[in-house]
Order: sequence, then C-alpha cells, then structure tokens
Amino acid sequence: MNFFTPISEKDALLMSALSLAYVGDAVHSLFVRERLLTGVQFKPDALHTLASAEVKAASQAILIENLEVRLTETEKSVYLRGRNAKAHHKAKNQTIADYRKATGLEAVLGYLYLTGQHERIVELLNDK
Repeated sequence: MNFFTPISEKDALLMSALSLAYVGDAVHSLFVRERLLTGVQFKPDALHTLASAEVKAASQAILIENLEVRLTETEKSVYLRGRNAKAHHKAKNQTIADYRKATGLEAVLGYLYLTGQHERIVELLNDK
C-alpha cells in the first residue's frame, strides 16, 4: 500500500526545517516501533519504554553524531538547517544541544521520507 506520493527534492528543500523534522519525528518513531515488534515479544508498556528511550533527544543526538560522516552533502545541509532552526518551545528534560541535534536528524529523516528515499532511511537507521 502506498500512503504517500513523493515530492521532488527541490520542493522538499524549500520546506522549513521544522516541517521536515515534524515528519521525521514520526518516521523515526514508526521505524523504531516496527523494529521492536519484529524482535522479541514484549508487553505494550515495555515496548513504549524501549521506543521512548530510543527516540528521545539524547539518543537521537548520539545517533546523528555517529551518522554525520555518512551523510551526503544534501543530507548534511538539511541536518544543519534542522539543527540551527529556532524551535518555538523548550526541550523537556533534554539539553538544548541534544534537542537541536535531534531536530537536525529528524529533518534529514523527514526530507528522505518526503522525497521517497525510504531505502536510505533504512540504510542509515539500521547501520548505527
């Protein structure tokens, strides 16, 4: 089933970094949840705890630090836009630095999703 028709890279790059991050947040969360469901059987509360630990800003900051050297020039540009974007709310229980890095990662994931580069998302997130 195809839920989304990809947009052009040009159109995606014209979107705000925070809009890309909004989509990327959902993409990362769904990716983590799906991976957890295909592993060992857990009760729902344990799934939630495991997923939350992986998608929190501190974990995403570590992830992007490890992935940054593997990003393409375009992905790096999107990451920097997301990292430097001015969010309209404060990070809860996270450092500002981690929150910004996480927003950058989410912007990259949103960009890749919206442009139909789903295999690239899997490549980046499976090869931490």
